[in-house]
Formats: sequence, C-alpha cells, structure tokens
Amino acid sequence: MNPIEEFKKERAEAMAAMANDTELKKKSVDWMLHADKYKYTYNFTWMGRPIIKYPQDIAIMQELVWDVKPDLIIETGIAHGGSIIFSSSMMELLGNGGKVIAVDIDIRQHNREAIEQHPMMKNITMLEGSSVDEKIVQQIADYAKGFKKVMVVLDSNHSHEHVYRELELYTPLVSIGSYILLPDTFVEFFPKGYVTNRPWDVGNNPYTAMEAFLKTTTRFVKDEMITNKLLITEALGGGYLKRIS
Repeated sequence: MNPIEEFKKERAEAMAAMANDTELKKKSVDWMLHADKYKYTYNFTWMGRPIIKYPQDIAIMQELVWDVKPDLIIETGIAHGGSIIFSSSMMELLGNGGKVIAVDIDIRQHNREAIEQHPMMKNITMLEGSSVDEKIVQQIADYAKGFKKVMVVLDSNHSHEHVYRELELYTPLVSIGSYILLPDTFVEFFPKGYVTNRPWDVGNNPYTAMEAFLKTTTRFVKDEMITNKLLITEALGGGYLKRIS
C-alpha cells in the first residue's frame, strides 16, 4: 500500500473507532453545552463577518466544497452573513465562476450594508422573504437552472415543520454527489427545554425533520463519516446528507 492510501486507511479506522466511543461522544456534547454558556459559536468571523458556527463545521464545509466543487450554493438563513461570505470565498478559490444565492426572512439593514460592501459580495445574490414561500422558492429554482453542481445549506427557522418543508422544496435542486446540510440538529441531543428563546426543542427540530424526511426517500443518505470525525458539531446525528441518486 502506498503512503497516501495507508494514511487514508489509518484515518478511516480512527474515525470508525471514535464513532463507537460512547464516552467520547458524551464528553463532546457536555463540552458543547458548557461552551454554549459563553455563546461559543458567536466568537468567530470569516473575512471580517461573524460566522455563527463551530470551527469544525467551517473546516468540514471547506472539505465538502473542495471535493464536490459546486458552482452554486443555496443557503436559507443569512444573519450576519459570515456563512455566505465563506461560500463565496470558496467559489473564488475554486475559480469556477460559482455563485451563492441566499434567503432570509429579515435581512437587517446593518448586516445588508456590511455584506453588500464586502468584496465577496460579487458572487452573492440575497433575497428577503420566507425560505418556504412559493415565490421565493421559484426564484431560487429559476436561478439554479444551468448550474451543474448545486449544494444547499438549510439554516433558517429550525422547527420540524419548517425544515421538513425546506427539505421537500430544496432537495430536488441538490445535484447527485452533492450535499444538503442541516445545521442545528444538535438541538435533539441537548436537554429538553434548553432552548428558551425559540420554538424548537427536543422532538421539534432539524433532526426530527431529517429523520422523517429520510423515511420518504432513498435519494439521500447521512454521511456518517463526517459527523463521526467531527464529534463537536452543530450537525449532530448526521446532519450532512449526501444525494446518491
């Protein structure tokens, strides 16, 4: 076996072992809960814009974009804009002329101005409205026509009903071999009642929507290797879905 393949094999074995380490998984969730007291995920930026994510999820998104090489990334949820700036910067690195289209129900003026002034805005289109509004979905579907490789990130309203509807609407746009990402599946693994300022909770969140959706299709599977190696991730329980057919 050549050294590159040997390294890949060793890495795969380590990830598989971590997946079976229940103590390590519990410690990871405990760490996430402890760190969340300090709003840990709010502490990072990408090219100057706040990106409310664990660094591990930022790193894995880089891996996925580099491997899949999408020429369009669709994102629901914009907030401060760090994620769409990240996606746009990855398109620059790929050099494939790729674009980002994103929707948020409320793009706050100070965030809009900062995003529009950013050099990575050149690859971005922003829409204001609900991600499940038929007119918005049609605009995005029309925009997606002609792109060869499409990836989707669902990071808006995290209730079961909303995410399930997003999955129904946006999975047809995902290219075979590409991914749809569901941040905040971790809600299902935090204590019930932990989220106090939002309607989602244990039993009503992206994880439950994902599990229900996967029962209706064979086109998508969880990429378990991703969450096995991350451990500390907003997508606990398999929130990286790969389209296989």
